[in-house]
Amino acid sequence: MARKRGKPVAEAVAETTLATEPRERRRGGRPSDVFGGEIRRRDVIPLLVLHLISRGPDYGNSLIENIEEITQRVISVNPNTMYPLLREMESQGLIDGRWEHPDKRTRRYYSITAEGRKEYRRLVDELEPFLDSVIRSVTLIKREIYGGK
Repeated sequence: MARKRGKPVAEAVAETTLATEPRERRRGGRPSDVFGGEIRRRDVIPLLVLHLISRGPDYGNSLIENIEEITQRVISVNPNTMYPLLREMESQGLIDGRWEHPDKRTRRYYSITAEGRKEYRRLVDELEPFLDSVIRSVTLIKREIYGGK
């Protein structure tokens, strides 16, 4: 029995992403990869960092492990990404870093600042529609491939 075919998956994913994306953020050409580069460009990693640090001071490797745990290893952050990001966030005044043992320069613990809390609230509000679009896109892919299961 032939199954009635809808739109191609790529087209449905692109439409779902574009429908929820503010007009000023839309780009011409090919839809971007929401599962890789787009997640990083959309401030999801900084949002996760600020979220985790808002619970209490934390350090780079622990943040990497916690992000991987939260996302069930779907998002893995390379130390070559995390540490420059932490330095940049610190230079922007979003987080404050302090060495565990200043004389030995061991672990650097980061705490969220008042400016970081404002940025955290902004990112929470701004990214929810994008995260919802990723959920819808994955749901469309699953429905296309596996049917109504």
